[in-house]
Amino acid sequence: MTRRKVLASGLAAGALTPMTLAQAQSPPPPRFTALALQTRCEAVNQDQNPQDARARMAASIARVSAQIAAARGFLQGFNGYPVKLVVLPEYWMTGFPLGETRQAWQAKAAIALDGVEADALAAMAQRHGIHLCSNHYELDPHFPDLYFQANVIYGPNGDVLCRYRRMISLYTPTPYDVWDRYLDAYGLEGVWPVAVTELGVLGTIASEEILYPEIARMAALRGAEILLHPTSEVGSPQLTPKHIGKLARAVENMAYIVSANSAEILGVPVPSASTDGMSLVADWYGRILAEAGPGESLNANALLDVAGLRSARQQAGMTNTLSRLPMDAFAADYADRTLAPPNRTPDGRMMERAEVLQRQRETIARMTEEGVIRP
Repeated sequence: MTRRKVLASGLAAGALTPMTLAQAQSPPPPRFTALALQTRCEAVNQDQNPQDARARMAASIARVSAQIAAARGFLQGFNGYPVKLVVLPEYWMTGFPLGETRQAWQAKAAIALDGVEADALAAMAQRHGIHLCSNHYELDPHFPDLYFQANVIYGPNGDVLCRYRRMISLYTPTPYDVWDRYLDAYGLEGVWPVAVTELGVLGTIASEEILYPEIARMAALRGAEILLHPTSEVGSPQLTPKHIGKLARAVENMAYIVSANSAEILGVPVPSASTDGMSLVADWYGRILAEAGPGESLNANALLDVAGLRSARQQAGMTNTLSRLPMDAFAADYADRTLAPPNRTPDGRMMERAEVLQRQRETIARMTEEGVIRP
């Protein structure tokens, strides 16, 4: 079996890593408050050297930690339930590359797995006794010339419970770009991890990946009950593709969605409030339980009842979408069709923007030749 057929074979089986019987029979999680913290991003693009960028990141960590402490105290007094889960926006410590070379961004904004920033995030989770989901750029000793964008879940004891590297990104390196080497290093479970916790099973989706049903589905097939979605997206009073995607992923996977957007991004030429608002918590029927307007906000918080979700997943009927998936019917097409090819940079080197776009044009041309899309 080729590596590109591994995923499809898992889909056909319909149970890539099912929860154990002991996990299924464990006591139901208590109700708790989940918070999508809508906080501003102080971008490091404005910093001229890595030292200044690291100082700005440290200040952001301290600021956000204080916001979490205040939110926990306020919400405990407001609804009587403890805040046990906090999701932070996409690249909340740094912003995104804007003119920097990839090598410069790696030096300025990507954190080491055992570096001071990672330690500070773990300490933040431990200090507040929460499950904390952070999206940031990080280094990997297996791929020294690259950086990855990662969703990392830290437990209340400071341990890393889940590290998911974004799989779909046009400009940022992904595991798919070094697919064979990544599988050798981490295996398929390292590509699609979930965290089995006392709150429930947590899975993650990064930013625009909310537009791709397969990303959320991989987590759901591994038992994910709460999908954590750090994002930094266009705010709008109208429905946006990402907003629609959040609700769709909740319904089709019978899962909660906790989606945290940036309040604004400061320190870049782009108007700062272009990404603002739209943080939300939604249930498995796609009902929005809470949503934040513009500005820094704790308003996207809601009580989660994972025991109720588990009960719904056990009921026979039309709304039990997960149980009705005809996986074998999809498997052959997934196995036999390559759209965006893997191993875009098998030597693990950085690709320039022009090369990335040329590869995408080649994929579009091939899709046109194969009749997937039409000219």
